[in-house]
Amino acid sequence: MSALLDLLMGVFRQPTLGGVALELASLAAPLWLAVLVGLLIGWAWRPRWALAVVGDTPPETPALPPPPSCRNNEPAAVAPRAVMAAAAPKEEDEGLAVGTGDLMHLRRLVEEKDGGPSWIHMMEKTLPTMRYQAWRRDPQDGPPQYRSSTIFEDASPEVVRDFFWDDEFRIKNTWDDMLLQHEMLEECTKTGTMVLRWVRKFPFFCSDREYIIGRRIWASGKTYYCVTKGVPRPSVPRRNKPRRVDLYYSSWCIRPVESRNGDGSMTACEVLLFHHEDMGIPWEIAKLGVRQGMWGCVKRIEPGLRAYQIAKTAGEPLSKYAAMAHVNTKVDPDELITEDDKTGTSSTNNAEAEKPKHWTGNIHKALLIGGAVALACTFDRGLLTKAVIFGTARSSDMPLWQIRAGLFMEDLVQGKCLAD
Repeated sequence: MSALLDLLMGVFRQPTLGGVALELASLAAPLWLAVLVGLLIGWAWRPRWALAVVGDTPPETPALPPPPSCRNNEPAAVAPRAVMAAAAPKEEDEGLAVGTGDLMHLRRLVEEKDGGPSWIHMMEKTLPTMRYQAWRRDPQDGPPQYRSSTIFEDASPEVVRDFFWDDEFRIKNTWDDMLLQHEMLEECTKTGTMVLRWVRKFPFFCSDREYIIGRRIWASGKTYYCVTKGVPRPSVPRRNKPRRVDLYYSSWCIRPVESRNGDGSMTACEVLLFHHEDMGIPWEIAKLGVRQGMWGCVKRIEPGLRAYQIAKTAGEPLSKYAAMAHVNTKVDPDELITEDDKTGTSSTNNAEAEKPKHWTGNIHKALLIGGAVALACTFDRGLLTKAVIFGTARSSDMPLWQIRAGLFMEDLVQGKCLAD
């Protein structure tokens, strides 16, 4: 330890700031060498997120043929808002972008009987008219999955359903400030199935993201199962920017629940959200970003919903997106009962509390920040700004001196020095 302190004291005795920077850079050389070796090994393995760095794109997945009832009304090339004119019976349901299998999968998620890993509790927040809880789990062969429960007081399931489906209001009200563009590519006026193109602002150091998503709603009494997932559409050409996200799943179960005012009235509405996507960046970095920004995004929803309620009470007409939310498939609750329900099979998705973090957790976080800086300097040529490094580090609760060290090293590699 004393030798290390003597070495550091010798570094800071340099007469010029440039000399100090040069000595620190030489001391950090082994760490940077280790980071670069790790990057080279990872590059050789070519993980999925590396495709986003080098600009390659995965092969297109063949598109499902449209159901016979829609084929006559769809042009050879997908044109904006190609109308699918008739409902498909159940035996032809899989020809639609979103089918009955998606409904059953969502219901298994709601009932916690999908057979996946246990959910880890992340956070719990409360506002005067909103309650929020969030969980996460990490499958072995996919990106992190998130589950949340949001309960809005004095809100009906129908209004909440329209609110989340209304892309025009998302941009107009800016409650979802990540949505930059939206376009309806296909719609089925009998089932309410839609295919949309989204462009979303990406909060990290990469380009914006493009999504081709299918949507559909099933109604079981006052409960609404709203499925949104990525769908293949080779007829919509890929571009380098925005980069397309193929693996995307974001679905809700919207249902009435008892209000917390204690009178037993069912005037509150619960939204169970299940979300995961492969954004093309390392999953550990994505988890840090989600954890940092989750509550900031969620708390914007409540004022947006209240503004939507006021607008509808004032007689504002429905947008074409909200109108499609009214075109849903009615399903009998008995049709949703599976063999697991009949046999009383218990859930395999019991929630766990997030484990307290040991001080050694900062080691991998420091390496993560170093890796982020290395990626920025090696691949993006400084595109990763100090604000992103600072935000990533703060999301992992790192000490301030470690954050400043990361920023300082980023400046050294870019050939600059901090004035302070």
